[in-house]
Amino acid sequence: MSTAQHTVGFGTGPLSRAAALLHTLLTVEALLLATAAPGLAGLLFLGPDPANLPLAAGCLLPLGPAASAALYALHHRSRDLTDLHPARAYLCGWRLNTLSALRLWAPLLAWLTVIAFTLTHFAATGLPGWWAVLLGAIGVASLLWGAHALVLTSLFTFRARDTARLAAYFLLRQGRATLAAASLLVLAAGLTALLTEALPALLAAPLLLSLLRSSRPVIAETQEDFTA
Repeated sequence: MSTAQHTVGFGTGPLSRAAALLHTLLTVEALLLATAAPGLAGLLFLGPDPANLPLAAGCLLPLGPAASAALYALHHRSRDLTDLHPARAYLCGWRLNTLSALRLWAPLLAWLTVIAFTLTHFAATGLPGWWAVLLGAIGVASLLWGAHALVLTSLFTFRARDTARLAAYFLLRQGRATLAAASLLVLAAGLTALLTEALPALLAAPLLLSLLRSSRPVIAETQEDFTA
């Protein structure tokens, strides 16, 4: 095989693609933790008291733009070991998507905080027990809506209200993608409950890559039907 052929083949084999993926995941994970660090560090100082729920929501605010930038970088990643720029893609996604992500992430956090606060003080409300089940279901649906909204706002430049409507539309329209997001939510909750609260954050990049891959039908339909 000639030198030219060696040059063409380098960086495109299975091992090179695996190495490129690992490099991208590690870089994106490090940058996500760095950009979300101020809020995540604040969580360490908060106790389990329900009164701290609004403070916890405030600490989680930086996580929305950080996750959006990570999705952007993972979506635009190269599979060629000779052409890797995950840090550049992450910073580009963070610069482009921070405001749009916050427009959806902040209201979602506020809404989930209200639900969580109500459930932790449910005995004082005097409501029947089925209200707690309903609130829990609404909270889960809100998280799944948030997963679709996060993907859409990371990869497309819609207005916030249009992204919100599309995310709601895809909840039932793309049932498989919604179920996949629910599976990731259960996995993250299980890791938190059984091991440590820090583990989902440390595995954020592979979890977001899984979300991105399961959202391919959502991305494809959005590109086909809702973009020029």
